[in-house]
Amino acid sequence: MVKKSKKITDHSAEEKILAAAHKIFTTKGMAGARMQDIADEAGINKALLHYYFRDKEKLFEVVFLQEAQKFFPKINMIFQSDLPLFEKIEKFVNEYIDEMQENPYLPWFVMNEINRDPDNFLYKVWGKNNLPQPAKFLEQIDKEVKAGNIKRIDPMHLLMNMISMTIFPFIAKPMFQRNMRMDDVKFKEAMEQRRTEIPNFIIDSIKK
Repeated sequence: MVKKSKKITDHSAEEKILAAAHKIFTTKGMAGARMQDIADEAGINKALLHYYFRDKEKLFEVVFLQEAQKFFPKINMIFQSDLPLFEKIEKFVNEYIDEMQENPYLPWFVMNEINRDPDNFLYKVWGKNNLPQPAKFLEQIDKEVKAGNIKRIDPMHLLMNMISMTIFPFIAKPMFQRNMRMDDVKFKEAMEQRRTEIPNFIIDSIKK
């Protein structure tokens, strides 16, 4: 019974740390966050924090790997759904913007990990027997082209357009805010507008 109780306590402490780290990282970023900030948010001392996570980099990896593991399967579900193409585009963009608003540093984490070790990153996110599955979505685009329902476009480029138009503003947020004199509130408002701007732009460009 004692061992079981300690295991539950350890798990609770770790979950509390991860929740605190998520809050600090999403508000201050990797560079601005301090281990002391995270310890204070979790209501523990810094020594205990280091007992669970030896450094900030490892904690950052654990937090955003968890988010990636929750997020990317949702995108797979959209790809594999039986929704009409235009509705699928809208749902894809909304899902991405929801995630980027909640976890603005996730794109940076994903980019860094993919550039550093793409195979290992995919394995950590998807596991050994699961991978991103856009094939059905790409086939759906191809069928719509061949049926004459949409303009001729390479399915791969349509998918790239959707991803880049959705993610790039979050990656380039400091540049947009500086050059366009946007505070965080204005930036968030602009990203909310993109929920409709992006699907409308893409759909208008391919529909006949």
